[in-house]
Amino acid sequence: MTEPYVLSAFTMSTVSHGNFGLWRHPQDRTADYTDVRYWVELAKLLDDGGFDVLFIADAVGQLDVFGGDARAALARGVQTPVTDPLLAVSAMAAATQRLGFGITVSTTYESPYLLARKFSTLDHLTGGRIGWNVVTSLLDSAARNIIGRDRQIPHDERYAMAQEFVEVTYKLWEGSWEPGAVLRDAVRGVYTDPAKVHDIGHNGRYFTVPGAHLVEPSPQRTPVLFQAGTSPAGREFASRNAELVFVSDPRPDVLRNHIEDIRRRAAGHGRDPQSLKFITSVEIVTDSTDSAAQAKARELADFHDLEGGLVLLSALSGVDWSTYGVDRPIGQFDTDASRSILAAVTDSGVRERLTLRDYVGGLGGFGGELFVGSAATVADALDSYAHKTGVDGFNIAYHVTPGSFADVATYLIPELRRRGRARETSDPTTLRQKLFGGGDGLLPDGHPAAAFRRNSVHSQ
Repeated sequence: MTEPYVLSAFTMSTVSHGNFGLWRHPQDRTADYTDVRYWVELAKLLDDGGFDVLFIADAVGQLDVFGGDARAALARGVQTPVTDPLLAVSAMAAATQRLGFGITVSTTYESPYLLARKFSTLDHLTGGRIGWNVVTSLLDSAARNIIGRDRQIPHDERYAMAQEFVEVTYKLWEGSWEPGAVLRDAVRGVYTDPAKVHDIGHNGRYFTVPGAHLVEPSPQRTPVLFQAGTSPAGREFASRNAELVFVSDPRPDVLRNHIEDIRRRAAGHGRDPQSLKFITSVEIVTDSTDSAAQAKARELADFHDLEGGLVLLSALSGVDWSTYGVDRPIGQFDTDASRSILAAVTDSGVRERLTLRDYVGGLGGFGGELFVGSAATVADALDSYAHKTGVDGFNIAYHVTPGSFADVATYLIPELRRRGRARETSDPTTLRQKLFGGGDGLLPDGHPAAAFRRNSVHSQ
């Protein structure tokens, strides 16, 4: 039987995410990203249009690898400037009923004690519609400005830190407050039973957190755990922790292999491999007919900025591409930045022909596979792609906002619903219930975080 796809809108709290140069398009409103009304209107469009999640990426450093400084990123608006994505969520939640929010926060530059408080707060304020996209960060500029290091922490050590970080948050979310700790007994004047609130006593290699969680248990306790990263260390981390995994690779067969590898690893950690879902980034241009969609794609491509793409590729890969030559086949470089971003060029057959112009020179690049056509054409293509790769859904990147998302809501989602591939409008639930089913919205007992529970939270 077919199941609904996970349909996520992919954005960032900045002028230009992966749609290089398209902030100049007369229909694009991303320059309003500092106005809370922009976010509220976008969230309402997505909620009414049938999207499951608003997935907001983030980075906490300037993009300063291209040309050796941040001038090109600043001039072209490539993920610079950027604001904190957490702060608009409660306003968006107040204006919506069903939309979930997956927010990116790095384990490298945050405190687990404070992060646990922030996400518990948002889980309360959203009625259980919050998810955490766990990342380890990759920009040297972030390391310089946040922790005073010349370079970022090495790639695999960042993942080791992330593993201890999430285990601290599991102790806070799942084990610090027992079920039934909150009494709200007005007659006796007792709000919380102190005997059911516990210090976590964590003393590890990277973090020391002795005390109890500051926030009473929220609807999901632990937010839905998103994770992005397909390096070996990233896949291992996902298999142990993630519920919704964001995977990317331009080669469908490699994408499938990564998904299968993560499921196998999850089974090795005692998890049900089918309890993980996988989404990949795609770009969609759709309209009432194939010809109208193709004309729209050509018009959008006229605004594309090749140098803007090179600025982001340089930041993500840790390689300065400013003097490389856009029509020269891409070489493979070993860096401590994102190892998945250049994974395709480890394939010698691909390396012989893939140029920088191929990689970032038009629509469909960092945003993933490009699908152009009518609703039926795009739905057929998505079904075929999901069959080839094994993904459970799509992180839909925009070219212009809100227009790209409005087109998907107007044309594509009704067609997907006819095929059983998009959720029908339903009563509000927690994000975990929406994506995975289940009765209470809490992490399943098979997740490693359950080991930190003092009593079964499912009985609360």
